[in-house]
Amino acid sequence: MEQPTQSAPSAEAARPRKAAIFDLDGTLLDSMGVWNQIDIDCLGRRGIAVPEDYTATVASMQFRQIAEYTIDRFGLTDTPEALMAEWDEMAYEAYATKVQAKPGAVEYLRELAADGVRLGVATTLLPRLREAALRHLGMDDSFDTIVSVDDAGGVGKDHPDIYMLAAARLGAEPADCIVFEDLLTGIRSAKSAGMTVWAMYDDSSAADWSEIGRIADGTLHDFHTAPRTW
Repeated sequence: MEQPTQSAPSAEAARPRKAAIFDLDGTLLDSMGVWNQIDIDCLGRRGIAVPEDYTATVASMQFRQIAEYTIDRFGLTDTPEALMAEWDEMAYEAYATKVQAKPGAVEYLRELAADGVRLGVATTLLPRLREAALRHLGMDDSFDTIVSVDDAGGVGKDHPDIYMLAAARLGAEPADCIVFEDLLTGIRSAKSAGMTVWAMYDDSSAADWSEIGRIADGTLHDFHTAPRTW
């Protein structure tokens, strides 16, 4: 009896799935100024000036880690829960009503989606704040997955776990992913996972910009010139 022949996979099925993974604070969102002001106001209430290295030190930490570090560094009597609640209330209004997208971000997301690119977020931002910001900016339906450091077992962006998890959820191999980040720590981690990484300039990482430019595959000051292929 003649054996049935198997059809070859279609070109569409065989094509690697492309994916783009975005950080939020300082990358898609022009929001780092919000946290700078929160630091100033929160520590100011306690009679403390913000040290020059504080923002860069906590940038890649998750929320509770920042609270614990802040309490330990400045000898505060607050509990981590109380400090996080204070920050959350201060930030929510700004994210829900004031934070803006980086120039060209909304249009770029639409263009990638129209080209069949899978879109994801890898962020340390708390769900309440990221949901408020994305809703405010009309981006709440833009992504196929949103991954936080908590989803990655609480591992911060000094390890590639969050980017690898986002890629897996998007059904893409690391080599077929492009990551957009503003932090040197995150850029190093995503590169170590074999991903293409483009750096977004933000004032919060200005001190690292030279090293960022050396490591990243490309640099941006907005999304108008972001890559369409990788």
